[in-house]
Amino acid sequence: MDLRVAAYAVVIDEDERILLAHWNEGRRAAWTMPGGGLEPGEEPESAARREVREETGYKVSIDELLGIHSRVIPPGRRLTAGVTEPLHTLRIIYRAHVTGGRLRNEVDGTTDRAQWFPLAEVRSLQRVKLVDIALEMAGAP
Repeated sequence: MDLRVAAYAVVIDEDERILLAHWNEGRRAAWTMPGGGLEPGEEPESAARREVREETGYKVSIDELLGIHSRVIPPGRRLTAGVTEPLHTLRIIYRAHVTGGRLRNEVDGTTDRAQWFPLAEVRSLQRVKLVDIALEMAGAP
């Protein structure tokens, strides 16, 4: 079984908007939480800060750990063609806030743009399930 450990940030501003990244890898494109896989030896909080910066242009400070979500993806549902092993994903989710930078789109990554959305509009977006999981952990509507 393959293992992927990733860290994500729930960033909600004072106007009740959430920062999302547009994921464009695999079978479909959808909005997701900014974040991604840990590099070897990297601390999860550092990974979350680095990934948010890469995907959105913002520097963030981590406020608290919201939770860890575990999921096993069967071989036939993985994005990589020809794999025969399931993928166990551990997703570490933090609450964070912007401390600097400015909104910009990632170039040559697994996401192609970033955007703020009013929380009330998130349910109408094409999104990955991780968005709903993270919002539930954050206690957001």
